[in-house]
Amino acid sequence: MNSSSISNYINTLFPQFEPALRQILIEQVSMKQVKAGEHLMQTGQYFRSTVLIVEGRVKLYREGAEGDEFFMYYLQPGEACALSMICAAKQESSQVMGKAIEDSTILMLPIALMDSLMKEYPSWYYFVMETYRSRFEELLLVIDSIAFKGLDERLRFYLQKQKEQLQSNELNLTHQEIAADLNSSREVISRLLKKMEQRGEIKLYRNYIELKS
Repeated sequence: MNSSSISNYINTLFPQFEPALRQILIEQVSMKQVKAGEHLMQTGQYFRSTVLIVEGRVKLYREGAEGDEFFMYYLQPGEACALSMICAAKQESSQVMGKAIEDSTILMLPIALMDSLMKEYPSWYYFVMETYRSRFEELLLVIDSIAFKGLDERLRFYLQKQKEQLQSNELNLTHQEIAADLNSSREVISRLLKKMEQRGEIKLYRNYIELKS
């Protein structure tokens, strides 16, 4: 059953890979189910595999000394964890946390294969480079929002980003979850959301937020 599922994931989500590369991945990766709220990676952890997301969504964040969170970005189906690639290749421990925010499925590729895949398969090389580039750009957006935008603008940007990733105007997010991602307090976020609702930008419901534009 796992072999059939892995084959389907690889062929569906990574069609850009050469047929021979897809076959290697099908044979070499292992599949893991991760429940919502479960950690895939933690600060100080060493990696032996590169992580590919094939179902669900994973949040990457830094954790402060007092347990506060600094949101970085999300990983979605068809994407890889650039940090797992870098840390595994350099045999360094992770400096970030990775937590499934939905029930998720991941494929784990042994890091021992990375060098040969990079040399032998151009599509894998470009996939890895694009993974690094896109994660770097996302981090720049986070830095820009912190350095140059007020919290109200950051909140608006955050909600729009969620809408784009989920392809839905209805966001199943609590005020506390948003506050944690934006390194703020629930009370401040609730007040800003209420102001957005008064301006007609959103509609607040008990269990979700609806974006109006």
